Amino acid sequence: MNPQTASLSTEERLADHDIRAAIERLFNVKKGVNARAIDVQCLAGIVELSGVTDNLLARERAAAIAKEVRGVRGVINQVNVRTPDVPDAELLRRVELALLQDPAVGDYRVRCTAHDGVLTVEGTLRTWTEKQLVLRVLNGVPGVRRIDCRLNIRGGEVVSTDEEITAFVREVLLWDIRVKSSLVDIRAVDGVVHLSGSVGTVAEREQVVTTAYVAGARHVDARDLFVVRGALDPALRHQKFAAKADEDIARAVRDTLYFDPRVRAFEPVVHVREGKVTLAGVVGNLRAREAAEKDAANVVGVWEVLNLLQVHTQPPVPDATIQEQVKATLQDDVYLTGHQFTVNVSHGKVQLHGVVASHFEQERALELAAGIHGVVEVQNRMQVLSYREEHFQPQPAPGTSGLAVPPLSAATADHLLEQRLRSHYYWSALLHDQDIDIEVLDGRVTLTGTVDSPLERKRAAEEALACGAQQVNNHLHLFAAG
Repeated sequence: MNPQTASLSTEERLADHDIRAAIERLFNVKKGVNARAIDVQCLAGIVELSGVTDNLLARERAAAIAKEVRGVRGVINQVNVRTPDVPDAELLRRVELALLQDPAVGDYRVRCTAHDGVLTVEGTLRTWTEKQLVLRVLNGVPGVRRIDCRLNIRGGEVVSTDEEITAFVREVLLWDIRVKSSLVDIRAVDGVVHLSGSVGTVAEREQVVTTAYVAGARHVDARDLFVVRGALDPALRHQKFAAKADEDIARAVRDTLYFDPRVRAFEPVVHVREGKVTLAGVVGNLRAREAAEKDAANVVGVWEVLNLLQVHTQPPVPDATIQEQVKATLQDDVYLTGHQFTVNVSHGKVQLHGVVASHFEQERALELAAGIHGVVEVQNRMQVLSYREEHFQPQPAPGTSGLAVPPLSAATADHLLEQRLRSHYYWSALLHDQDIDIEVLDGRVTLTGTVDSPLERKRAAEEALACGAQQVNNHLHLFAAG
């Protein structure tokens, strides 16, 4: 099958070996996964990953990449994590420091013990979402091979009765742009949510399950919720993305912010006019500001988010302390080890200087700096290696003893970048049926056409950067906005 020329018809049949090849290509292109150490198998659309990696984040990233591929109906992650040996006391020190520095979870009462790379975490939290925030931090600690999660959820913070849970899940799914299917049935019995019906992608299925847990479900039974290509019918999602009243959008955004523990305590002011959301007020950390913007952008009917939230940390953190913590965090990160960064801090505003090999590493550095307590802004001064050098430089042929190979011409490199991006869009479960046109000139990608929502618009640009674009001019229009 030729991904560049094959029809995008939903009637076509995607062979397992083509799905497997597409995942393997993504592993080779996207950073953060050692493609040579991970084996991919696919049977009837069910993907099984095996092999080894040296950190938990890479294990989870491999599964996430596979789930984004069209034709995938499920992912079984059997990848083992083998990290360098870290003494128990040192690992526990890293874990406690990571939890303390993260502004979202620093006040949570959790207890951790470490033994031979296995981390046991105990405690009681208010919601399922708080549990996920803790696990996200722990997954990023170098040296952790496995997490034995014994966290309890207090419950009752969101909704409690079966009727409330059912109504909540239905309402949230109606307003979530990440779930396009309207073919999901929800039924709660004694706190257990039973999901049935069909969704179009694995990511949709996971988001439906997540919503049920956020609603307060003790357990979610999704055995009868299937990934079916027919659930991607454009007519179904175009109805969902029809124009919404501003007051309804504002209410949905406020509800979404309320159920995010990173944001809820700060009660941002929400104003909506013609689908444009303005967020105002004061939050206590940069992660909360960023989370609020992402939450609002995931609401149906929101076409743009103007984030006017101000970050004020109490008490203020000295710049020297912030600088030291940012440097240490970047140096110890599993993805950024070996990179040299210059960190400047003034009044809580962090500037990052350095050279990275990809936009993935750039975004990783920005994310880590934003997660340090006391940081009110992160300014990107990093340089990403030339896309030709990093992605398309020819390699010496076997037996040539490393003789120099002439660099690719600009036209050839542009052509290869365009081919790669078309292949990525074709195999993307989210983007394969969107109306996207691509032009490439000197490594700069211009995107035109129409997509369903801001989610597709953003993902299209992210894929272009992952493929090696030096810059993206995103001129994609939104379906319902036109």
